[in-house]
Amino acid sequence: MTVSMVITLFLIGFVGSFISGLVGIGGSIIKYPMLLYIPPIIGVAAYTAHEVSGISAIQVFFATISGVLALRKENVINYKMVGYMGVAIIIGSFGGGFGGKFLSGDTINFVYAILATIAAIMMFVPNKGLDDVPLEKVTFNRTLAVVSALIVGIASGIVGAAGAFILVPIMLLILKIPTRMTIASSLAITFISSIGATAGKVLAGDVLFWPSVIMVIASILAAPVGAKLSAKVNTKILRMILSVLIVASAIKIWTDILFG
Repeated sequence: MTVSMVITLFLIGFVGSFISGLVGIGGSIIKYPMLLYIPPIIGVAAYTAHEVSGISAIQVFFATISGVLALRKENVINYKMVGYMGVAIIIGSFGGGFGGKFLSGDTINFVYAILATIAAIMMFVPNKGLDDVPLEKVTFNRTLAVVSALIVGIASGIVGAAGAFILVPIMLLILKIPTRMTIASSLAITFISSIGATAGKVLAGDVLFWPSVIMVIASILAAPVGAKLSAKVNTKILRMILSVLIVASAIKIWTDILFG
């Protein structure tokens, strides 16, 4: 590996992981297109969709655990919801992670584009008043939570993500969870999901060791910083940041699928 490749991968991992901790996602919504496009643009490397999904899966695992540890004392994680959704999503993510080896690179990109588009649409649906609900009074539909987590797990496992970029809108708009609890709890659920996705990608042979190590180091450094900052930032700003990132990623992938 060249110095320029190491620096590029580290910066991609650092920026993506900081944002992942800030808005409560694993970071693949950002790092998947960054890994796919930035290295070849600057001439340091060129990764396939399978390799990008493998690197993303490993990185998300460490980014989310770092973020969860940073938020564990903030008292905003709904552990009951994490339990229900975590079991469902790890089953789905393992199936999607391993099953992705049987899909073409274009199909993996297509799955990513579908997930990002759904998430982008959902993020612009109003969520008025939920952030005023006391955290101890929050309730949720268990069946809906489990089914949605299973579906998200399968689809996100295919692209090496943990699914938070679609899980967050579902928790906000369908399960009616307040924003701060959604951000913290989604990190915990995403960590569980990443276990299944990572195991599936390793068994499928899609993981590149050294690029993954570099991304992991960046994640460990950046994700806790973003997670800590999230507790101090206005929730409307957090949702706006997430919305812009999802829309931009969806547009780029769809453009390549349709015209690339």
